[in-house]
Amino acid sequence: MDAGWRADGADDGHRRHAGNDREVVEVVTEHAMFLAAPAQLLGTPDGWTHAADAVGTVVAWTPARKLCRGRLTVRPGYEFGYFVGATCSDGSVGKNYVSLVVNDEAFAARYAACLTAATGLPARLEPTTRPSGYLKRDAPGFRVRVVSSYLADALRQYVGGDAHHMRQRFPRVVLRDREVFEGFLDGYIDGDGCRLKDGRSRVIVSANAPFLAELACVIGARFTARNNGLASHLVVADSWAGRGTFRPERHPLEPRESQWVEVLDVRRRPMPVKPFTLYSYRLEPHPTFLVNGHLVREPW
Repeated sequence: MDAGWRADGADDGHRRHAGNDREVVEVVTEHAMFLAAPAQLLGTPDGWTHAADAVGTVVAWTPARKLCRGRLTVRPGYEFGYFVGATCSDGSVGKNYVSLVVNDEAFAARYAACLTAATGLPARLEPTTRPSGYLKRDAPGFRVRVVSSYLADALRQYVGGDAHHMRQRFPRVVLRDREVFEGFLDGYIDGDGCRLKDGRSRVIVSANAPFLAELACVIGARFTARNNGLASHLVVADSWAGRGTFRPERHPLEPRESQWVEVLDVRRRPMPVKPFTLYSYRLEPHPTFLVNGHLVREPW
């Protein structure tokens, strides 16, 4: 029987016969189980540990399906910022899709154009209806929807893991440079704001006060959250850039596809009459590979 030193996608390496052994362990994690030699090294936050000693630790794991999906080349720029801002204000992020449903056709068209420019995904407007609390009936609107679990994962990462409008955090990825941030402001305000009558500023209206508080620090604005259950307001002056509070930051545009999972148990398999056949993989230039999604490397 194979002891399970198998790599998911070992195209750039070669397999070698590592010998026969009468002892293997069954490693049980939160998401899967696999067989390995007791000396097999597993990737943990503190370095490498032997499979036989891994109970109670956490190991790196990547869902196998995520390794097979198409990747996107996210292009930073004004369009990327606009797409993120509009999604934060009026969009929806599902398990494998991103969508925007609004009444304003021009807003939906800008969103679709910016989404395509930033990700390369084809996006188009679709006529639809949406319930209106004010009219007490369904109102006509426009929908932009693209299916991409990669993009959905990226957006959840940008806003701290939860894309719900009341729980999302300010996406600091838009602080890459002024161009990206200006796009973010325009997209967010198109969804949850408007221009004031003075003609020199715009206002954002949102019940997510922590989000607005963090944004206020970036633009150097005063902000006081309402604590009476009503939405808070943040005024964005057109002259905000002159305050000198904007500081560029670098954050990854690509989503992290791996996570830490706990090792629940390590069971010694009974000694069989016929020894286990063990295999290892050597990949160049990296010595690591995956076993059932778990990060391992060849024993030293």
